[in-house]
This record gives sequence, structure tokens and C-alpha cells, in this order.
Amino acid sequence: MLMALICAFNAMADEEATELLCEVEVNADRITNGSRDVFNELKQSVTDYMNTTKWTNAVFGTNEKIHCKLMFTINTWDDATGLMKGDLQIQSQRPVYNSVYTTAIINFKDTKVDFNFETGQQLVFSEMEMLDNLTSILNFWAYMIIGMDFDTFELKGGDPYYEKAANVVRLAETSGETGWKAFEDNTNRNAVLTAITNTQTAPIRQMLYDYHRMGLDQMVVTVDKGRSAITHTLENLAKIYEVAPLSVCLTMFKDAKLDELINIYSKANMTEKESVYEMLYQIYPGEVNRLAEIKKMSN
Repeated sequence: MLMALICAFNAMADEEATELLCEVEVNADRITNGSRDVFNELKQSVTDYMNTTKWTNAVFGTNEKIHCKLMFTINTWDDATGLMKGDLQIQSQRPVYNSVYTTAIINFKDTKVDFNFETGQQLVFSEMEMLDNLTSILNFWAYMIIGMDFDTFELKGGDPYYEKAANVVRLAETSGETGWKAFEDNTNRNAVLTAITNTQTAPIRQMLYDYHRMGLDQMVVTVDKGRSAITHTLENLAKIYEVAPLSVCLTMFKDAKLDELINIYSKANMTEKESVYEMLYQIYPGEVNRLAEIKKMSN
């Protein structure tokens, strides 16, 4: 009985020590061949892997876990080899201080997702080698989720985790798997890491910190002051656009934040609305209809 209690306590401690609270979905509606059991097992295996792996040396309490979601869409499956091809939507969020509001940090679709998975397969974590493409993809996105989350609380706080993500990329680049090679695609995993860590697009790191700590976290205390800080930090988007107009970090910011920005400026004065609209329209002209919501008069 005592040993059972000790084991249960250790299991609880290990669970609390992990960083992620990750929900996983697997959509295999397009697959008509074979048993559905493999997709249910994929969902459970990825859920367990993401939530029980200790990704960092940081201490996390249960209420400090990073909420995230992985949504696999399987487009093709070879039931003889176990090869699955599709895409992966990655979402993460963090709470805003002194409020019940949560804000999106990542909302991104990885379209280069090919991996082998079979019933009974165990997902094993390794920092030293690439064991398979599925765990490499999961490792990469776990480190990016953690790194970007840390960046929102401390300026360049995500550095150690981007280094770990870079190691995943280095190990995978020579594997022949898609999604890892430099210049293969300007939205693949290599491009995402480069966009966050390259000196050309470094203002995105400053944005992550200023937007959340100086902006959103302050809006609970002083709405106008917090919104003004967000307006100021949006100028970093223009800096990135000037040097790297095709950078995936611009798309990542838009997909995570545009709806939130529309809501933030719904109560701003017209001068501020016009300024933000013009700034964002120069970078995202294809979003003219959504951006027009910013300029609407407040009720």
C-alpha cells in the first residue's frame, strides 16, 4: 500500500513537472481503407507523448502549463507501410494577467507532415538523434510553443528552446523527409525557426514581449495605456516587412492576432483606428475586408 502511494505521488509530481497541456485531434475522414483503430491510437500516443515528456529544466506548476492544441488532418494513408501524409494545425495560447482572457500565440498550419505510424508503435523521445519523423515534428513544435510562450513573458526568454528546436532541425535536415530543408519552402519548419531567430526578422521577438507584457497584460489596469503600447509595437511589423516581406512570421502574427486586434481597437479613437488600419493594410492588403472592421465607429 505504501509503495502504491509513493508511485502515485511520483506520477503526480512528474505530471505537474511537465510543461504542456496539449489537446490532440486526428481527422482521417478522407481515408476509406483499413481500420480506424490506427488513427485513434495515433491520437492517444501523441497526446501522451506531448503531455508526459519533460521538455525543459524549468519548473512548472499544474496551473502554469502551456495550453496548446495539435490537429492532424490525414489526407492519405498506406495501410501496408503505415505512411501517413497530411497537415498539422498548431495552436497555443497564454493567459492575460489578472483576467480570464487567453490570447493566441501560435495559430499555424504545417503542410509538410509525412510520417510512419502503425498500431502498437511506441513514441520515444530523444534529444541526441532523429528516431523518426513523427517525433521530430512533435519535438520541433513543442520547443517552438514553449519558446514563443517564454518570449511573451521575458524579452528573448525563449532562447534556450529555440536552440533545442534548431538541434531538431539539424538532425532532420539530412533525413530526406519533407519540411526540414532550408529554402525548400518559405513556410516549412526550417523557415519558421529562421523567421523567429534570424537577425533580419528579430523585431518579431521584441513584438512578442512588448505586445503581451507591455500591451495586453497592462490593459486590465489601463486600457488606453495598454492599447497604446500595442500600437507602438505594431511598428515592428513594418520593419520586418521592409526587409523580408515574404517572411512566414508576418503570416503567423496575422493568423494569431488579427481578430484580436480588431477587437482591441473597437473602442479606440478614430485617429488611432486610422493609424493602425494604414499600418496593417500596407502589410496585409489581402485582408482589406477584415481590416475595415478596425475603422468602424464604436457603438
